[in-house]
Amino acid sequence: MPAKKHLTPQQIEKLQKALKEEEKANVRERILILLLLNDGKTQSKIAEFLGCSINKVSYWCMKGDPDNLESLIDERMKGNHKKATEQYIEILLKTIEKDPQELGYDFGRWTAQRLATYLEESTGIKLSGVQVRRILKQKKYVYIWAKYSLESKRNPEKRTAFKIKIAEYLKIEKESPERLQLWFWDESGFSLRVTRRKNWCKKGSRKKVRGDRRKGRVNVMGGVRNSDKKRWVEFLKKGNSYNFYQVLKLFYEELINEWVSAGNQASDFAEKGAKIVIVLDNASFHKKEEYLKIIETEMPNLHLEFLPEYSPDYNLIELVWHSAKEYIANRLFTSIEELEYLLHRLLNAGQLIIKWGRKIKNKGNACITV
Repeated sequence: MPAKKHLTPQQIEKLQKALKEEEKANVRERILILLLLNDGKTQSKIAEFLGCSINKVSYWCMKGDPDNLESLIDERMKGNHKKATEQYIEILLKTIEKDPQELGYDFGRWTAQRLATYLEESTGIKLSGVQVRRILKQKKYVYIWAKYSLESKRNPEKRTAFKIKIAEYLKIEKESPERLQLWFWDESGFSLRVTRRKNWCKKGSRKKVRGDRRKGRVNVMGGVRNSDKKRWVEFLKKGNSYNFYQVLKLFYEELINEWVSAGNQASDFAEKGAKIVIVLDNASFHKKEEYLKIIETEMPNLHLEFLPEYSPDYNLIELVWHSAKEYIANRLFTSIEELEYLLHRLLNAGQLIIKWGRKIKNKGNACITV
């Protein structure tokens, strides 16, 4: 029988590492037996501590080899005869990374049964969908929702250039906030139809929410200031160039009022006020030449900075819309007025608490200010 302190430091380190990483409880127990024996514990004390028989402890004290952890796995752990060969599993893992259309199928995603059918045709080995799912689970695959991605439509060079430009704006805003304000701008819509989100419920049951289509929608347009995360939102009937101009006009007046409340003269705002950089997307009504010229003439302090195509992750206000919709999820509103009142409190009165560093579902990457 091995004596106390019979293990080398290298063997102890190897066993301790395996004890943390090993998934099988039986193997972890056998590793612990070897480590306790090395500490001078008797077999009876080890059996009492682990709650197992002394015969079991004696067996693994003699059979367990600290240099060969495979010796701690008995034949029963190897399972029954496996139909799936190593080649089968290799083909399975390669197949799951391909789109079904590449292999001539019309469906858009692989299910376990579809994989089993395809692999039977390819390898001649017939497994059920349950067996394929079990293999994938062992290989750390899970069946979850796919993530929307805009990467294929993006221009990396434009995004890099824009990132550098925004970084410069952020630097100026931080060092001299009286010279420049950076606002992130966009539009969004909130429907009277219940916004469905995850909810707590007992296992095997699901909470039911109203799923009928209901007429009524609240459209909002506005921005969030980067420096202090102040939000300013206006309600509108529809998004078009004229309404975009009208909302910007109200926004500009709000900035002048803020300037005056700080002890300045309204007449000095155009010359001495901060440059207002508004980051916004490439919606067609944002770029109508007629209104861009009017905005430039009537609101000289405003500068519109358009995002690169398909880059909502660079627009901080996306996080505001997402947080607002998450807040009102699963709630039934009886009227447009009730929904507008709550949105005003959340978006304009500052009652919406936002985690600014979080990621946004379906927007590509994390929503960042660069």
